[in-house]
Amino acid sequence: MTPGKPTLAHILWNIASINIGWFACVLGAANGYTWLGPVFVAALVAIHLNLIPARRRELATLAAAALFGYAIDSVMVLAGVFDFPVQARVGAPSTVWMVALWVNFAMALNVALHWLQHRYLLAALLGGIGGPVAYFSGTRFGGLLAPAGITVLLGAVAVQWAIATPLVVAGAARIGRWTGQPVPAEAAEVER
Repeated sequence: MTPGKPTLAHILWNIASINIGWFACVLGAANGYTWLGPVFVAALVAIHLNLIPARRRELATLAAAALFGYAIDSVMVLAGVFDFPVQARVGAPSTVWMVALWVNFAMALNVALHWLQHRYLLAALLGGIGGPVAYFSGTRFGGLLAPAGITVLLGAVAVQWAIATPLVVAGAARIGRWTGQPVPAEAAEVER
């Protein structure tokens, strides 16, 4: 592995695994196999952690993304922006498979999306576009419901992800840097 950044092979694997995880979560939930996605994502995390140099910091990044994602998706569910069909409910207000999707996304932050670090406006723009596309796709595959209408869902998720993406990118840059990049003194102490 190249010090300071991931290799091209690792980036390509990361992109492929993120897509595998997304489809496993959404299609599993839509078809009543709500644990399929989280199990796939757990396996992908195990592989991911074996490929990443700073495992403990990366694990902290993934855990932070899971908690953050659960919190903001739960707010959206409680606000009536989106909900889940009966077969896709495991957990509340948000679901286990949605939390797995946040972990899945976070695996890209220090690999395929490492170039977004310190580019917060670009992260906001990409999040404001990519978030609604993913959630809209989730409604089309049957994993999500839009009780207030698809327009409300898309608008609210665009705002949610335009804010959330720069925050998780900044968190990943702070917590889980790739080996070879400068690490704040307090993070270096934790890693030892």
